[in-house]
Amino acid sequence: MTLVAGVDSSTQSCKVVIRDAETGALVRSGRAAHPEGTEVHPDAWWTALHEAIAEAGGLSDVAALSVAAQQHGMVCLDRAGAVVRPALLWNDLRSAGAAADLVAELGADTWAQAVGSVPVASFTVTKLRWFARHEPAVAARTEAVCLPHDWLTWKLRGSADLGELTTDRGDASGTGYWSPAHHRYREDLIQAAFGRVPAVPKVLGPAEAAGQTLGGVVIGPGTGDNAAGALGAGASLGDVVVSVGTSGTIFSVSAIPSADNTGTVAGFADATGRFLPLVCTLNAARVLDAAAKILSVDLTELSRLALSTASEGLTLLPYLDGERTPNRPNATGAISGLTHRNSTPAHLARAAVEGMLCGLADGLDALKALGVIANRVILIGGGAQAQAVREIAPAIFGCPVLVPEPGEYVADGAARQAAWVLSEAAEPPSWQLSETRTYEADFDETTRERYRLAAQDEV
Repeated sequence: MTLVAGVDSSTQSCKVVIRDAETGALVRSGRAAHPEGTEVHPDAWWTALHEAIAEAGGLSDVAALSVAAQQHGMVCLDRAGAVVRPALLWNDLRSAGAAADLVAELGADTWAQAVGSVPVASFTVTKLRWFARHEPAVAARTEAVCLPHDWLTWKLRGSADLGELTTDRGDASGTGYWSPAHHRYREDLIQAAFGRVPAVPKVLGPAEAAGQTLGGVVIGPGTGDNAAGALGAGASLGDVVVSVGTSGTIFSVSAIPSADNTGTVAGFADATGRFLPLVCTLNAARVLDAAAKILSVDLTELSRLALSTASEGLTLLPYLDGERTPNRPNATGAISGLTHRNSTPAHLARAAVEGMLCGLADGLDALKALGVIANRVILIGGGAQAQAVREIAPAIFGCPVLVPEPGEYVADGAARQAAWVLSEAAEPPSWQLSETRTYEADFDETTRERYRLAAQDEV
């Protein structure tokens, strides 16, 4: 049996899965926590990676591995390869002003055409602008800029040569200075943000090896978390993946690049040589958490209540923490349509599930508006485990919903990539990682329209 390892170095933790390269069967796994915060020294990721590998039984019998990690994070290195400051993570919002400045200077359409996306605070390019303006002395020491997965891959190789930094299309497309459509860095945009052009990683092909560990394990190119999640979930053309975590992500494998000058859809690349248009919402599973808290029930009981009734006109607008899609940062949640008939715990539970799903459906609609074909939705993430979410989702999304069993889909995608590197095949191996169930229902146009009207009333 040939074994491969996949790493998911996320915001919260590091997960390692070790799988059979041929079948994808899980052999063993491990995990370790990351520190909290929106800036973290990369050494913490390195320590957690070693702890997770040790808990997974080590790599002595592993032939290949790949690293997937949180997108966008800014890792800056000096001439000797040392980290010059803690990495700014995707969720560090101090560069929001820098993002607005960059868009104002060049125009949203210019950015969309150049790199497929309009920069927001999460993108690396905006962090470079903030860094250059607010910490110029430290920024002056920066000789190379890379992403979390790039740095971990480089460290696993035991390298100190900045010229050996590598990345992949999927993660590079989230920087704001690499073009998925033209497969090249836009050095003019780096210059505009940082004032000069530091070294950046070489972009490898989807199944191109980055090198080997000192122990001889082949290292794949790695990728960003969303691209790895799509690969781990087995998404293909015509599939839309909806991940219901604390926030929500809606993304699709596409044969053509996208460029949305409204900034709603980020035009990323995927990990297979295709593209990954993506929408992010701020409010997803925590809408359910809030409703459960109001009703003093757990999530299982909330789900049971939601399935026990129809909403009967009660609408919950889920913008509890503002919203990114649509762009309403100062919005709040709202309840409308309240009557004596629907003023029950069950109706509120139903409205919470429908409201959360309608928010995610807005993201799906934004993808469709750019020509994305949605034959089915693959529903993953913690919120997807609620039975009410599974059963109501196809009516709100208007297409069949496939729900795989819970899993570490980002780490699984990295492991699948590692197996692909070993196989030297044209496409990644076909793995059946888990049992799945498909849910279907007629499209509930009435609820979607009621939700749209409630959202318009809040403008």
